[in-house]
Amino acid sequence: MKSRLKTDAPAPPEGHALPVMQATGQGLPDQAQALARARAFAEPLLACETLDTGENILAHADAVAAILRGIGGSQAMQAASYLVYACDHLNKPQEVIAKAFGDNFAALAMETTKLVRVQRQARLAKPAARAETPVTQQAAALQTENVRKMLLAFSRDLRVVMLRLASRLQTLRYFAAVKTPVPDGLAAEALQVFAPLANRLGIWQIKWEMEDLAFRFLEPATYRQVARLLDDTRLAREAQVQQMREQLELDLRANGIDASVSGRPKHIYSIVKKMRGKSLDFDQVYDIRALRVVVASVPECYAALSWVHNHFTPLAEEFDDYIAKPKVNGYQSLHTVVRDAAGKPTEIQIRTQAMHEHAETGVAAHWAYKEAGTKGYAGVSATGAYDAKIAVLRQLLAWERDLSGVQTQQQLLDDRIYVLTPDASIVELPQGATPVDFAYTLHTDLGHRCRGARVDGVMVPLNTALKNGQTVEVNAVKEGGPSRDWLNTELGYLASHRARTKVRAWFNAQALSETIAKGREAVEKLLQREGKTSVKLDDLALQLGFDNANALFEDVGKDEFSLRQIEQVLRPAEAPQFDTDAPVLRKSRAAENPAKGGLLVVGVDSLMTQMARCCKPAPPDAIVGFVTRGKGVSVHRKDCPNLAEMVAKNGERLIDVEWGLGQAAGSSVYPVDVAITAQDRQGLLRDISEVFTKEKMNVTGVQTQSIKGIAWMTFTVEVTDAAGLHKVLALVQELPGVRTARRK
Repeated sequence: MKSRLKTDAPAPPEGHALPVMQATGQGLPDQAQALARARAFAEPLLACETLDTGENILAHADAVAAILRGIGGSQAMQAASYLVYACDHLNKPQEVIAKAFGDNFAALAMETTKLVRVQRQARLAKPAARAETPVTQQAAALQTENVRKMLLAFSRDLRVVMLRLASRLQTLRYFAAVKTPVPDGLAAEALQVFAPLANRLGIWQIKWEMEDLAFRFLEPATYRQVARLLDDTRLAREAQVQQMREQLELDLRANGIDASVSGRPKHIYSIVKKMRGKSLDFDQVYDIRALRVVVASVPECYAALSWVHNHFTPLAEEFDDYIAKPKVNGYQSLHTVVRDAAGKPTEIQIRTQAMHEHAETGVAAHWAYKEAGTKGYAGVSATGAYDAKIAVLRQLLAWERDLSGVQTQQQLLDDRIYVLTPDASIVELPQGATPVDFAYTLHTDLGHRCRGARVDGVMVPLNTALKNGQTVEVNAVKEGGPSRDWLNTELGYLASHRARTKVRAWFNAQALSETIAKGREAVEKLLQREGKTSVKLDDLALQLGFDNANALFEDVGKDEFSLRQIEQVLRPAEAPQFDTDAPVLRKSRAAENPAKGGLLVVGVDSLMTQMARCCKPAPPDAIVGFVTRGKGVSVHRKDCPNLAEMVAKNGERLIDVEWGLGQAAGSSVYPVDVAITAQDRQGLLRDISEVFTKEKMNVTGVQTQSIKGIAWMTFTVEVTDAAGLHKVLALVQELPGVRTARRK
């Protein structure tokens, strides 16, 4: 609006008293007087005001009322067209309108006004850059989809839909009359949202005119081209159609069929859609020449069809029986295309008067102020007001399924709300959603840092339930995280499962960070005691069998990895003297040949298990399980010294385990460590490796160091069972210079 003079109640126009509500039964106004009273109420407020389109508001409301009257809208619905625009000029519109006209009128006016504001915001919120890219196209499509959903969310009362359809049609008519550019988004929204909705409700009068006007603004060159082609053939076409119309009407009446035959309007947008959809030239579009036959009854429809097919040449592929099988919006008619003697195709539609009325005005023709009566919609019989309203809602829901795939009435009308960001982007949320849900929907980090919110410019608590059409602005700190209170369902901070999951993930990540920090501190203190602060932590972790340092810190922080193992690796030693005849290490077969039998944990065969790196158990070792934090069950040998330490701290986490059938059958391989001490000599490493090779044992790792002529070596080999290892160790111990060979 260009200006808004707000008042608690309008001054009555000269010669008129302020209308007084006359109600009956349910508080419904006197319908016979509703229209005149509403216009008198709104005139002093709207007469000198203009819409943001430049149109005078009172003139716009008059035109909207006329459109509603043309499609069979009640006087009460027409009256609402004035009250909707009066809302913006009243300080307390709901109270004032309720006092003068009743609660039903006030609710309708407020709901429609809210939707008008929301859609205006969404339409005008356009990015500065206008370049068409896949990203911007996807964003525009999503916004259009959300406008559709939002329209349905506001449209539990069909009168809201009717008022919006009539208002948008009048806006398009206004721009066509004044010949000024249409605001960005208005015509596209009319073509993509409002016209399909009018189609779904069967209101052809609004659908066709809105499509043609919107298309005229969106593609003016194409519109002019098709209009010119129609105009070029108009005289000859109209002469042919008029001759055929007169002859058809006379012949049908001569055969006892009382029929009214008329030419059918040509709609440019439908012609263009057919040309594009079927790759046709203009001359190939059949319904450029079209007649409509209206008869009294369904049997006469088929009698007229039979006569037409007997006297003209029908095109079988162009015949549709929408009487036997109505369209989903309730439309019924017979459609056929025939060729006359000259071979010119003409489309003929045959229907009853009742079908024709429904085709032109759809559900609007049967919708009263709060009652739809018993006629029902879309072929659905209704036994009362409630059933009739449900029938209409089914049409709204079916329209939404056509456009966006929404499948259930509950999801659409009860479970979702639509709110706006400060720049008018539409955000879909679950019913009962709060500003915190809103923040997490926009961005996870914004949700974490959310500390306050404004709804329609007013500060509200973070657990405030949002409503359709509200504008929400989040106040966030630069750094920070969520509150644990947000996970308390009784406090009502979160309604979205997705947002709740993000909050839990944040706290889980914090707990992991604390565990890693604890483990890092323990490892760094150990390095300081050992004088090894220059050791690279990632290298140390890899040496101990971890993927990276954080994985090592995590296990140490959880008390699941002993610092004693790190001490052994850090044992002071002279520079290693590696044998030039070092063995070729092979890739572990354990990853390629995983255990098939599995480990049985307390009789359960499906728990996640892992072999402890410290003692490397293998069948038939006596084993026991230790329940770790986050990594399932860690399996240790019962004589593992690290296990003794962990049991001393967390004995309650021990669990019984045993080898499964796969392990007992030798179907898997297991890495074990073998410690060897020997008098250092040339070829020692080669000789030991040859023993393992001859015994067909895969060597996957070797560590060796020599101090004062004594070699300490650790071989990691893969075995199917530990019992067979004793024979190999005996052979190694027989080698020259070898002092001891044992399993670690």
